[in-house]
Formats: sequence, structure tokens, C-alpha cells
Amino acid sequence: MIKFFRKIRQNLLSEGKTGKYLKYAVGEIILVVIGILIALQLNNLNENRKNNVFEKEILTQIQENLKNDKLALEEIVTNFSKAVKSSEKILNSEVSQKTEDSINIWLGAIIQFDRFQPLTNAYEVLKSNGLDKISNKKLRFLLGRYYDDEASHMIKSTNDIEIAFNDHWIPILFEEMVEFEFKKSVVLEDYSILLKPSKAQNILKLNRDNLASGINRIKRGLATIQEIQNLIVKEIK
Repeated sequence: MIKFFRKIRQNLLSEGKTGKYLKYAVGEIILVVIGILIALQLNNLNENRKNNVFEKEILTQIQENLKNDKLALEEIVTNFSKAVKSSEKILNSEVSQKTEDSINIWLGAIIQFDRFQPLTNAYEVLKSNGLDKISNKKLRFLLGRYYDDEASHMIKSTNDIEIAFNDHWIPILFEEMVEFEFKKSVVLEDYSILLKPSKAQNILKLNRDNLASGINRIKRGLATIQEIQNLIVKEIK
């Protein structure tokens, strides 16, 4: 094709048809520019198609990760809520034969911990390819807020309860524990240490407040997850 155009130009020059040659040269340039523009347009369309496919695939994976996070967080909220209610019940109780069995169960709900580790593999893949691959700006913002901010706060909230278990409750259990079944029941030698002003009662109160704070943080995270999931459903339709 190039040889064909070159031959035409040479014939025009050899025949002294300069005007026609210039017109032909301009026309040839225009054709080349049009060809380049068409190629660029086709390339852009192909890139957009690839981006759309990637966006839907990564959002589907993120949706699955968030589903698992949500289930784990909802279980933690349930456990934290039970612990808060049980703490209030113990603080408002009096030691008697009638209440000791209940206190065992309440302590089982309190002296325990949960761990949370969000599934971030899909989000990390997205970040490595660029967050701008997500076309919805609000969804992009919410993904960043959840994974780069709220998730770390929720991890800290669960870690704080585990630290309290190891640093505060374990020493008391070593001294007072008769029986212990994780997340089910705790039997103490002397329950009065929790029912009167004491180090143990202070630990119980502080732990209750940490649990309540953790519940609030996790509920905010769950609200963000729900908002993200709703947007993803719209994006992948």
C-alpha cells in the first residue's frame, strides 16, 4: 500500500503536476490521521471493555469478601452485646445461691474475646491496578474508608478486648477460678470481688465500656459494608 502511494506521488512529480501532488499529499496525510484516530478509538474501546470486565470481576470478589466480613462482625457484635448486658447484670446483682449459677453464665459471656481480620485480597488487587478502575466515585470513597480506616479501628477494638482478657482477667482467674469453659461459663471461688468496690469490679466496668465502644465502631463499619454492597449490586448489573 505504501509503495502504491509512493508511486502515485512520483508520477505526479515527474509529470510536473505540482498542484495535484500537493493536494494528493494533503489528502494522504488526512487519510493517515484518520487511520490513526480510528486505531486510537478502537484501542480505547478495547481498553474500556477490559476495564469494565476487570471492574465487574473485582467488585464481585470484593462483594464476597465483604459478605464474610459482615458475618464475622455481626457475630462479634452479638458476643460483645451479651458481654455488656451480662456485665450490667453482675454489677446489679447480689451474691446468693439463687444467682450464682446465673453469674457463672454471665461471666462466661464476659471473660472471652473474638478476633477479626478482614479479607482484603480483592481490595489489594484493586489498589495495585489503581482505584480509578472503579468508575463510581462514591463507591471508590467508601471502599477506601472501609479498608483503610474503619477496618483498622474494628481490629483494634477486638484486640483491646483480647488484651484485657490476657492482662486483666487471666490474673484474676489464676487466683479465683474454680472452673472455666471458654465463652460458656466461669466459676469463681469468691464472687463478691465483682460485687463490691475492688480491682476486679473496676476491670469489669472498664471492660464493659470498651465493649460498648467496640460495638459502636463495628456497627459503623457494618453500615459502610451495607452501603458498599448496595452500590456494588448496582454496578455489576
